[in-house]
Amino acid sequence: MATTSEGVQYIRPTKMTVVKQFFAEMPMAARVGMAIILINLFVVLFAPLLAPYGETQLVTDVWAQPNSENLLGGDQLGRDMLTRIIYGARTTITIAFIATMLSFVMGIVAGFTAAVVGGVIDMFLSRVVEALMAIPTLILALVVISVLGTELYILVAVIAVLDSTRVFRLSRAIAMDVAVMEYVEAARLRGEGLWWIMTREVLPNTVMPLVAEFGLRFAFAFLFIASLSFLGLGIQPPLADWGGMVRENASVINFGGAAPLYPAAAIAVLAVGVNLLVDYVLARANRSAAAEFEG
Repeated sequence: MATTSEGVQYIRPTKMTVVKQFFAEMPMAARVGMAIILINLFVVLFAPLLAPYGETQLVTDVWAQPNSENLLGGDQLGRDMLTRIIYGARTTITIAFIATMLSFVMGIVAGFTAAVVGGVIDMFLSRVVEALMAIPTLILALVVISVLGTELYILVAVIAVLDSTRVFRLSRAIAMDVAVMEYVEAARLRGEGLWWIMTREVLPNTVMPLVAEFGLRFAFAFLFIASLSFLGLGIQPPLADWGGMVRENASVINFGGAAPLYPAAAIAVLAVGVNLLVDYVLARANRSAAAEFEG
């Protein structure tokens, strides 16, 4: 409970109330974005049950036209295109999610440490991040993957490290505003450790902008994986991947086929859906920040 300058008591809403308001005030665009994300999540979780054939099973002619047995036709080897798109969703989205999670763990820990400790630690971490960000992301990723190989763990590690630099910049900036608050100083005077301050004082007060940034970073990682796969250095066959499927079937466009358009459309729809929901989260975060400032 708090008291405003006019003497009116203000009761801080509970977490359940905040969640209800989040969904009640959601505009149609954000609802569409959430629906797209939930559909893709459902496909990721139940891909083997939804796919009509096996991931690598040859079931039709090369670049067969859509028919009753193959709703989206066949690919360059005669595999069912719908099946490949379903399994591609599981592969691409899962790897993008894991890479984004790792990037946030590294970026938030480093950013909060730099903001709370400051001094030499802050300067060292900031200079390292600036050096990495000075190199174009795609070029650096191509060089590293070309040297180390295209294994999935290398792909995830490269994307996580490169993405963590952006997370570091954001988390450091917002944590520096929180680190000077009275309750953080009180925690320091009580003798609380660095990890306690970061997780109990700083993190709860920076959740909304970090959640919005997670959506943006996931979209970036998802598109980045598709780009690497399109260039032949991402997820390797026989695993299905949307970016790789576009590359593998690109030549059929010259003959009037639509095979590469299906995975390309899947990439575009998911990217749009994520951005629609992130826009709403950012708008709510800005409104909450403005309300706290006025209060």
